Amino acid sequence: MTTYTLISRPPTPKPAVGEEGGPATTVSDPDGVDVVTFGCRLNAYESEAIRARASADGLADAVVFNTCAVTNEAVRQARQAIRKARRERPDARLIVTGCAAQIDPAAFAAMPEVDLVLGNAEKAAPGALLDTSTRVRVNDIMSIKETAGHLIAGLKDRARAYVEVQNGCDHRCTFCIIPYGRGNSRSAPAGEVVEQVRRLAAEGYNEVVLTGVDVTSWGADLPGQPTLGQLVGRILRMVPDLPRLRLSSIDAAEIDPDLFKLLETEPRLMPYLHLSLQAGDNLVLKRMKRRHSREDALKLVSEVRRVRPDTAFGADLIAGFPTESDEAFENTLKLVEEAGLAFLHVFPYSARPGTPAARMPPVKGPVIKDRARRLREAGQAGLERHLQRQVGRTLSGLVERDGVARAEDFTEIAFDPALGGPAPQGQIAAFRVIGHDGARVIAELAAQA
Repeated sequence: MTTYTLISRPPTPKPAVGEEGGPATTVSDPDGVDVVTFGCRLNAYESEAIRARASADGLADAVVFNTCAVTNEAVRQARQAIRKARRERPDARLIVTGCAAQIDPAAFAAMPEVDLVLGNAEKAAPGALLDTSTRVRVNDIMSIKETAGHLIAGLKDRARAYVEVQNGCDHRCTFCIIPYGRGNSRSAPAGEVVEQVRRLAAEGYNEVVLTGVDVTSWGADLPGQPTLGQLVGRILRMVPDLPRLRLSSIDAAEIDPDLFKLLETEPRLMPYLHLSLQAGDNLVLKRMKRRHSREDALKLVSEVRRVRPDTAFGADLIAGFPTESDEAFENTLKLVEEAGLAFLHVFPYSARPGTPAARMPPVKGPVIKDRARRLREAGQAGLERHLQRQVGRTLSGLVERDGVARAEDFTEIAFDPALGGPAPQGQIAAFRVIGHDGARVIAELAAQA
């Protein structure tokens, strides 16, 4: 039996993409085309479609910026990256797309560094990246009735594959600008999704992630209004060779009975839920125009853990929403421990022009910063509690790259592949957890799972 042990302590990861302060990611191709991604995981997945389209169209010597509009900081980082790219690559074609470009194309068109601005509906369209007839191509996103024509077939150099089943959002949370960048909710037909997952499983992918802007709203715009739970059940029935199916971030108000039953009975549906909670105080949630209460969130976590005790939970939380009192913040802070949240994305509130929250009485900047720090500290404590519970257990992990795997409950696993040969990327293996470093568990590779 081959055993792997970790020799050196792995570095603490930087904030995730989509988190305030999280790094942009860049994918490069030999033809000199870089795709720089800001913001959410869906943007990262769609950047792969952009990269594939650029290759198919023969684009060369270009940088494509797939922007995010969720915070002012995300927009600032994109503009800074564009200016830097022009200095470093003066002859390259610079193309800006994504949510920030969709919402405010004129601001990017006014930048002398930018050659082309594309909307979200155009960014992966055939020939769009090569178009020189106009400098701005951004259509009315609210008029789009179809989801992406591409169903994303995996990310370059990644162990898992992603399928975009839904795009857009019908809800209008008072802090959120994203519906104006993504449009109204629209779903990919179930048959197309199943066929894509079947193809990916046949290609050897051991894990598929269903992703979208508001995944739990999938099906509301389709004939008969099927639910996400019905889609997940259909995938698992019709693609029996797929070992692992995972959901991206979901709305706590929209877990349907079929999906809940699958969490209870289907081991191939991964026991990890990342909840779009945003706050843990009922008055703040009401002012955010969220559709769940604090009690709803705690009840959901409790009910899922009752039927699937190994489920881990993450959450998006906003610090310093307008009118948030000290007491309201304390309610959110306490929710982290009460719900047993292990993986937090913390966003200091950032006023987005045109949203109702931007007109509400603001919380002072230093207070927002301090509350975000305290939330992150609570999140770190929650993560360490979660990691400590894994010590001594054997986890099934999907190998993402040499030395790093991901457990079913999303726990990151660090192991040393230098002893006995590397565990192949994309394969599932069993890991014995021998400790943790506060960011991930440290484990020995026991055997193929």
